[in-house]
Amino acid sequence: MSIFIKNLANLVGQEVEIKGWLYNKRSSGPIAFLELRDGTGWIQAVAVKAELSPEIWDLVEKVSQESSVAVLGTVSKHPKKDNVYELQVKDFKIIQLAQDYPIAHKEHGPDFLMENRHLWLRSKKQWAILRVRDAIITAIGEYLHQESFIKVDSPVFTPNACEGTTTLFPVPYFDLGTAYLSQSGQLYIEAAIASVGRCYDFGPVFRAEKSKTKRHLTEFWMMDAEAAFVEHDENLNIQEGLVRHIIRYCLKNCKEELTVLERNTEPLEKADQPFTRYTYDQAIAKLHELGSDIKYGEDLGNDDEGLLTKDSEVPVFIAKWPKSIKPFYMKRDPENPELVLNDDLIATEGAGELIGGSQREDDYELLLSRIKAEGLSPEEYQWYLDLRKYGSVPHSGFGIGLERTVRWITGVEHIRECIPFPRTIGRLRP
Repeated sequence: MSIFIKNLANLVGQEVEIKGWLYNKRSSGPIAFLELRDGTGWIQAVAVKAELSPEIWDLVEKVSQESSVAVLGTVSKHPKKDNVYELQVKDFKIIQLAQDYPIAHKEHGPDFLMENRHLWLRSKKQWAILRVRDAIITAIGEYLHQESFIKVDSPVFTPNACEGTTTLFPVPYFDLGTAYLSQSGQLYIEAAIASVGRCYDFGPVFRAEKSKTKRHLTEFWMMDAEAAFVEHDENLNIQEGLVRHIIRYCLKNCKEELTVLERNTEPLEKADQPFTRYTYDQAIAKLHELGSDIKYGEDLGNDDEGLLTKDSEVPVFIAKWPKSIKPFYMKRDPENPELVLNDDLIATEGAGELIGGSQREDDYELLLSRIKAEGLSPEEYQWYLDLRKYGSVPHSGFGIGLERTVRWITGVEHIRECIPFPRTIGRLRP
């Protein structure tokens, strides 16, 4: 029976079989050092010509990068490195001999790597990013279930928009006209809170924005959460608790991956303390002090977000924005009806916005008037309005972008490396 590399620490001195791929090979005369991976980790297998039959040694010499192999050997401790193990080869089989693997162990341009994304995923760095991504997904589910949320799936095909149709992908839908690829599951999980109280969805969403920044994808994954009887301040507390839980989970469970990525974890460790909270008005005043020329009523650009967090060890909330630049469903601030009870959460180290959230408007007449004011069809949103007719309650929610969170935790430069197969305005393949 084959053993996972991640479990070898408990098997020193025992004979095991590893099935995986040859990542790299180097030879020193009658000794070959084979770097193997199996998805759970990496190990060096040492093949000594004098200890193997001529047939097996021929296979060792013949095997090429990314060939799939089965290796039988004895687990030993590395002679110079603590908590590192090796495999002393006794038998070696080639499952499939790879021919002319295109990605060599050297620098390649980003276009070449993206064209070969299906193979690039095998590199150590991409392996580490994928595992951190998985850890973040696990951490999100763990925290939300602790806070009494349950997962409720929302549809990808939707008849209307959450934030206007200009950023939606239209899709012909049989005889029913045009559907759209979802930009958020929010409206649907708002419906579910009257059933389960607190819920979240987690899946792909789509934005037809022609953005070419290091932080934008046209298809990405979003976790949207909604909670009944939760108002603005508690909503911020839940968001902060989630992000701090993600930090702790990844620092504990992704040490090897973060080492591979050469991630300085000190900023993440420092970020696990109470977050800074600004109102929009305070943020604009602060930005002016820092030299920004942003005007009141404008959205924050990348540079502005960077300025606000430049000297901050913790993420920064910006709450209570002008209603004129936010969606129709956000509840007005009772202390100033020109503002809404919302927030954006800006991460440290220039990572930008991770979360957008708000308290939702729970009054039927007010919500109807805002739908009309936006030029939207009340008929299309009648089902959403119904939620305010039958047992409406104060409620709040938020969405966190998975890839942006992965980018922050891993410290990678470009968001295209934070999803297995990125979709951008210039890339649809592979």
